[in-house]
Amino acid sequence: MRRLGSVQRKMPCVFVTEPFKVLATETLSEKALDADVYSAIATEKVDGTCCYVTNYKGQPYLWARLDRKPNKQADKRFKKFLHSKESSKEFLWNTEEDFKPVPECWIPAKEIEQQNGKPVPDENGHIPGWVPVEKNSKQYCWHSSVVNYEFGIALVLRHDPDKPGLLEISAVPLSELLEQTLELIGTNINGNPYGLGSKKCPLHFLIPHGALQVRNVPMLKHNDLLSWFEDCREGKIEGIVWHCADGCLLKVHRHHLGLCWPLPDTYMNSKPVIINMNLNKYDCAFDNECLFNRFSKIDKQKFDRLKDIILDV
Repeated sequence: MRRLGSVQRKMPCVFVTEPFKVLATETLSEKALDADVYSAIATEKVDGTCCYVTNYKGQPYLWARLDRKPNKQADKRFKKFLHSKESSKEFLWNTEEDFKPVPECWIPAKEIEQQNGKPVPDENGHIPGWVPVEKNSKQYCWHSSVVNYEFGIALVLRHDPDKPGLLEISAVPLSELLEQTLELIGTNINGNPYGLGSKKCPLHFLIPHGALQVRNVPMLKHNDLLSWFEDCREGKIEGIVWHCADGCLLKVHRHHLGLCWPLPDTYMNSKPVIINMNLNKYDCAFDNECLFNRFSKIDKQKFDRLKDIILDV
């Protein structure tokens, strides 16, 4: 399977949306038609926080999403402009003075528009970007819990390569994930919509974007999608992301269709999962408290449902 698109900026809805609302109309967007969305690969939209793997300090690193946002004065001017009748004109940003400071190691996201060598804010007035997740970071402690830079590995959830209906949790070399974006999910991320782990024993892992393909995709029609999300077991997901051949990414969220999220029971957390965490090939011992070590104690175990995984404290 070809490597699917990288999520470097906000994805538009596959349908035209009502002005100033999240609700989708029944009309496919022009962008979707131009990208030949009918031939795209449909994947599950996962509810977590976006991450990126690229080099830092001479080795592959996990990076956390950090959008550069306007300061109070610029934000006030921008909102006034959006609600004025001059919306046909272009808002003029001063990227040197209008934005809050970011760490020196911050980098802008790829694929965003540039002018005179400087990133241009998106339609929300933000400049999407990334900061590296340092070992033992307090601000990004849940990010750092799923990587080990000494051994260059990440804790990843994806489909078992031999059994598509089975999920697999394994240690994947960060070098294999270079230039990919992933979603961090777990106990302390976005209210834990998948019911993973517990406060006493939090559980987190990374899911590469595009890793969970949607089988039996409904027709790309508003009512067909609405019925699929409401009535099918496979539809108990946050949304769908279409990966088009030209790299374009398009989405539909349950909220676009007036549906609720999160749900009491999701398709992902009801799927069986196997643990593949043989750490014998690494010379040094892992910290007893780290997730890699805890998963190694239940290596090769299979669970009927993802949410059934409980790690020893």
